[in-house]
Amino acid sequence: MPRGDKSAYTDKQKRQAEHIEESERKEGRSEADAERIAWATVNKMSGGGRLSGSGRKGAKKTAAKKTGARKSAKKATKKATKKATRKVAKKTARRAAKKTPRKATKKAASKTARKVAKKTVARKAATKVAKKTSRTSASRSAGAKKAARTRATRSGHNGASA
Repeated sequence: MPRGDKSAYTDKQKRQAEHIEESERKEGRSEADAERIAWATVNKMSGGGRLSGSGRKGAKKTAAKKTGARKSAKKATKKATKKATRKVAKKTARRAAKKTPRKATKKAASKTARKVAKKTVARKAATKVAKKTSRTSASRSAGAKKAARTRATRSGHNGASA
């Protein structure tokens, strides 16, 4: 039997392939691509051509069962690992909370809060200073200076500060 020969397929499989090919052509695929996709789909659904051979009867059912079983097994393991991870995280958090006394925890928390607040204040002050220095007339272009003067005169302020 030459490669690509479809004589081993049943009439039903041929009809299925024809229908799939038509729908693929409607979607804008080329003739060759549509045919390739159609036969690949038929092979996946039924396990290939089946005119002869007594050992080929259950291929369709077992293939479907296997894929379904694989999917559900994968889902179950994913769920279980997620659950276990959450459980472990909770446990370690509880242990850490038990080990450190409450007063110490409160002190540490307030200490870190103060540190963070100091850092934020310092950062804000530094950015403020940086903005002021970058806005000096020396760093402005001639056009920017002129625009600043114009704005100042329009709003009623004197233009000497620009």
